Amino acid sequence: MKKKLLALALALTMVLSLGACGSKTAEDTTPETTPETTDTTPETTPETTDTEDTGSTEETPTYEPATVRVAYMPNLGSASSLFTAMEQGYFEEVGLTVEPYQFSGGPAEISAMASGDIDISQIGHGAHSLCIQGDAAVFAFDQLSQADAVVANKAKGIESAADLKGKTVAVATGTSSQIILQFVLQDAGLTEADINTVEMNVEGMTAALVSGQIDAAATWSPNTVTLAEAMGDDYLVLGTNNDYTDQAAFPSSFICTSEYASANQDILVRFSQAILKAQVYRAENIDEVAKMLAAKLDAPEDTMLAATGEGNWQGTVDCMGDFDTIRGYYEAQQQVFLNNGTVTEEVPVENYVLFDVMQAAYDAYSAK
Repeated sequence: MKKKLLALALALTMVLSLGACGSKTAEDTTPETTPETTDTTPETTPETTDTEDTGSTEETPTYEPATVRVAYMPNLGSASSLFTAMEQGYFEEVGLTVEPYQFSGGPAEISAMASGDIDISQIGHGAHSLCIQGDAAVFAFDQLSQADAVVANKAKGIESAADLKGKTVAVATGTSSQIILQFVLQDAGLTEADINTVEMNVEGMTAALVSGQIDAAATWSPNTVTLAEAMGDDYLVLGTNNDYTDQAAFPSSFICTSEYASANQDILVRFSQAILKAQVYRAENIDEVAKMLAAKLDAPEDTMLAATGEGNWQGTVDCMGDFDTIRGYYEAQQQVFLNNGTVTEEVPVENYVLFDVMQAAYDAYSAK
């Protein structure tokens, strides 16, 4: 018990220390869209051009063209930086063509990478446990998620988390929302053994909660927006990421397999360089990005605009190049998995987070 309390105290201390970021934040594998158009430093060939006004020369890098297949989930937190980089031409600037593929969850994305169907994936908090266990490597930090929620139908006699005992709750195993469910249950003195869990993808649980087939769900935005609109006064939020910022960090990331990273480090640096540029644009133009994404994903614009608070967009920009803070996010995240038993042994963050790629990408981005 003393060891468990000590671990929790250490996790709390780590997460609280991260707030000073600004001082240095069966799946569908059909392509959602058609394509729009290997050392740690991008391989480039300088191209010299003259400048008329000064008479000096500038070196414009050219890149070896490459195509990458990228998995994402159809929400602002997962798809915003990816589609911004595509729409603004940032991938094209570094010689990359991106083919986006839509999935419903991180674990399925990792399975697709393992089978060779996908090169890179954007995942939420929950699927990082698989990275810690060696199934994939993190090469780019995207944002701290605020998108997950445990929601319930008040018409089923649920007024608080304690009322979930004996109720049927939909969950997508291995996702960030399952972690929030565990926190909500813990606060109520319950565990998953006290509820009837049913495995569903996020689309299925949305329809099932509205129709009354289930009592509650561990879900995420923009489905939370859809549920709030459909359920009206019966919609009840029992907990979100924001309720547990004093206990955990919830980073989302771009990942790939270790094998892909070893063979394509230059591509990862170039990809990350474009994503960094997109993250700045996203923070400054989040409403515009939401509207663009709604059009790209064929989603209601109002729903996507209502989801603009699901990520700490400016926090991501403030932490660019601050790798001590970013390292802290992943250490605090792993502590969550250790505390709830998802991960049984502590693993050095450097074993699965590619800080060399992050540094090289930041250096390339900063040089422009």
